[in-house]
Amino acid sequence: MAENKARQTGSAGRFGARYGRVARKRVAEIEEDMHDDHECPDCGAERVDRKGTGIWQCGNCDYKFAGGTYRPETPGGRTVRRSIRAALSSDGE
Repeated sequence: MAENKARQTGSAGRFGARYGRVARKRVAEIEEDMHDDHECPDCGAERVDRKGTGIWQCGNCDYKFAGGTYRPETPGGRTVRRSIRAALSSDGE
């Protein structure tokens, strides 16, 4: 009889031996990042949860906002925000 080894497989363990090691590892990393604590852009609390695809809501102040599919803020969004700040600061001179 096979031994029952108690191992932690993570969120991608539900796929078993299917889809390959790299794909399962990528899914596990994405889901881990998605379920991490994220900071609210409104109140600063670490209570932002994903409500749907690209929809995030703070559990502290109920601030709801759009973000990335798996993260509240995407690298592209950071770049755009930086560009807007730079443009606004140069207009004020």
